[in-house]
Amino acid sequence: MSKQNENSPEAASNGGGSSPEHVDRAGNVDKIRDILFGSQMRDYDKKFAKLEERLLKESSDLREDLKRRFDSLESFMKSEVVLLSDAQKAEKNARDEALKNVGDKLGETAKTFDRRAAQTEEQTGKAQRDLRQLILDETKRLAEEIAHKHSSVAADLGRESQELRGMMTDKHALSDLFAELSLRLKNEFKFPGE
Repeated sequence: MSKQNENSPEAASNGGGSSPEHVDRAGNVDKIRDILFGSQMRDYDKKFAKLEERLLKESSDLREDLKRRFDSLESFMKSEVVLLSDAQKAEKNARDEALKNVGDKLGETAKTFDRRAAQTEEQTGKAQRDLRQLILDETKRLAEEIAHKHSSVAADLGRESQELRGMMTDKHALSDLFAELSLRLKNEFKFPGE
C-alpha cells in the first residue's frame, strides 16, 4: 500500500521529495503496515531469529564436527605415516640384513674356496713330492739292480772267460796230444833219452 502512495500522482507532483507532508504519509504508511502485517512480521522476525540461531548452532556444530573429523583424520594420517615409516624402516633393515647375510655368505664361500684351493695346492705339492720321491727310490732301486746285474754279468763273463782260457789251454794240450799221436803213428815219436 505504501508503494501505491509513493507512486500516486500526489507523490509525483511533489517530485518524490521529503516534504513534511510526505514524511507524515510515510509514518502513516508504517503504522498501517504495522497494524496489517505487524503480528506476521514479528512472527517472521522470531522465526528468522530462531532460524538464524539454529543455523548458527548447526554451523557451529558442523564446524566442531568437521574439526573433530579433521583432527581424527590428521591423527589417522599421522599414525598411518608412522606405520608406513616403521614398515619402510623394517623393510630397509630386512634388506640390509639380507645383504649383510649374502655378503657374509659370499665371504664364507670365498674363504672356503681359498681354503680348498690351498688344500688342493698343498695336496698337489705333496703328491708331486711323493711322486718325485717314488721316482727317485725307483731310480735308485733300478740303478742298484742294474749294478747288481752288471756285477753278476761281469762275474759270469769272468767265469766264462776263465773257462774259455781253460779250454784254450786244453786245446794246446789236445793239440800236443794229437801231435804226439801223429808222431807215434808214424813211428817218429822218440822219447828223450832214446
